[in-house]
Parts: sequence; C-alpha cells; structure tokens
Amino acid sequence: MKSAVLLSGGVDSSVALELAHKRGDDITAFYLKIWLEDELSYLGDCPWEEDLSYSRAVCDRLDIPLEIVPLQAEYRDRVVSVAIEELRAGRTPSPDIFCNQRIKFGAFFDRIGDGFDRVISGHYAQVDREGESVRLKRSPDQVKDQTYFLCNLAQDQVARLDFPIGGMTKSRVRELAEESDLPNKRRKDSQGICFLGKIKYPEFVKFHLGERSGDIVDIVSGKVLGKHQGYWFHTIGQRQGLGLGGGPWYVVEKDVENNVVFVSDGEEKEKRARASFSLHNPNWIQGLPETNRLKVKVRHGPQMSDASVTVADESRTNVLLDQGDPGIAPGQWAVIYDEDYCLGGGVIAI
Repeated sequence: MKSAVLLSGGVDSSVALELAHKRGDDITAFYLKIWLEDELSYLGDCPWEEDLSYSRAVCDRLDIPLEIVPLQAEYRDRVVSVAIEELRAGRTPSPDIFCNQRIKFGAFFDRIGDGFDRVISGHYAQVDREGESVRLKRSPDQVKDQTYFLCNLAQDQVARLDFPIGGMTKSRVRELAEESDLPNKRRKDSQGICFLGKIKYPEFVKFHLGERSGDIVDIVSGKVLGKHQGYWFHTIGQRQGLGLGGGPWYVVEKDVENNVVFVSDGEEKEKRARASFSLHNPNWIQGLPETNRLKVKVRHGPQMSDASVTVADESRTNVLLDQGDPGIAPGQWAVIYDEDYCLGGGVIAI
C-alpha cells in the first residue's frame, strides 16, 4: 500500500504514521504549511517551525521521507476569506470544515494526484468499506470524534482516506505514543482553529474586521447593560467574554445593521430554545438518507439530538429537533447521523 501521511507535528498524526509503518505501508509524509505567519506575526507566535521540527523527528527515526507542501494562498482564498465574510454577515462560521474539504483533502489531493493508494491522517473517525460502499463512521471516543468536521467531504474524498487511530480512544493513542517512544509523546494537543496556533481568535477577527463599539442590550427589558467592540466577536449561546455583572448572561440575538448584541439570563435563554431550522445547500456523502428519523449535532462535541430530517430539495433540508436547543447559531453547521454513521451536513439557516 502506497500511502501519503499528513503530519501536523502532534501525537495523533504521529501515531497514525507509526501504525501505517508497522503494517508495512510504503510511506511518504507531508507537512501542510498553511500558517498565515507573515500577515499575523505581530499577533502572536505561529508554531509551524516547532510543528515541522517534531514532524521531521518522527520521520527521521523511521527513515521516512518528509515533504513540505505550502498551501497558504489556497487557505487564505478558500477558507479564511469565507470565514471573514460569514462573520461580517453576523453568522458563525466553521472554518475547520472547509479546511478538511478544501485544503487537507482538496488542494492537497490535487497536488499529489493519483500517486498514492491512501491518504492517512490522525483524525478521530473511521472509514467503513464494504465492497464499493464507503461510509464515514464516528470514533468510539465520543469527546474526540471529528466526523463533525468531515461532514462536507464528497464520497470520492472519503474513499481515499485512512484513519489508523480512528477506532481508538485518546488515552490509547497516548499509550501507543509512549510505547513507541515518539519524540512528541508528551506534547499537548492543539486547540482551536487549525491555522491560528497561539494566536487568539479575537485578535485574528480584529485584524480583519476591526472594532466598532455597540450596545449590549437585555432583550427582555431593553436596558443597555454594557458595550461590545463589534457584533462579529459574538455568537448565539455565548456566555464567556461579555464583561457583564449580575449574570449569567447569554447572547441570544444580534442586530447586524445597528451593531447591537442582545443578551438574556438563563431562564429566558431556555425559553428561546429553537427546535426547527433549515440546512442550506446540504452535503450528503452517500446520497439522500433512507429515513427521516435521524440524529443531529448542532456543534462539535459528544451531544447528539434525535430529530426528524426532511429533504425539501437539493438546496434545502428541514430539521425538527425532538428537543429545542438555545445555542443554535446561523452559519454554524448541523451534521446528520444515522446512529454511528455520518451522512453529511449543511449550514444552519434560520
């Protein structure tokens, strides 16, 4: 098996490479350079050099070639620009979903062509192969499961993928890293959006959209409770970072035109829970679902909701959750599951 392994410098992708090597794959490793270090360097450290050094150390011990693939321009055009426009429109983007579809398993696929049988990464997800049927399946580690971020892949993309650690828990992956004495065996997991590194997300947003003072208003009483620096810094359901006393307060609505962020207390927030919404231009990995009683994730994490899912047409699918959710935000993705299998997903429109 000739395999292209995507290395990030972290433990997960390194263990994935180790497992592929042990089973006898003919491996070439690739490091995708997508850090926007030139334009964002003043905001904080972009640790791509550290990541690359760990990737090299992992490859050197197994005598595996490592190639660097620069994809900054593609990332800026296909992911960052989309995220900024969504924030400007008052929505909450999911850039990691586009990163997987358009960069890691999009632009990278274009670069390597058909020269490899499989592309391997350290994602917590599984690919079930039964004859010509290929399905994307959740990881048994429900906290780490990353199928949410893979929901926008096409069938032919999924068919090329291999996730050696996808059937494991994070704790088991750490054990394997220790057993193999990997150079990065005790390295902490990265958090947040994949290209930001140590840069804080609000600073990234400020760089692109600036600041504009506006009111934070209690949606029940109409009282101005405080100020914010731009509606684009806030999302529906947010609790932290509002700087208000007497809470807890939650963001429940935004007025984009007038730059107003509306908040409520917990009781009012629950009253405003939403059960129905539509998915705009949904992606179905294996075609339309065969049943309308399915499970839905409205955000990354272990929580799944029972729901009725009705396909209206190619551009719209309607979702009715059995129980409302107060944190549903336009622009985020809702991902559809049939038990453990990820069917696809789409952008939430309200």
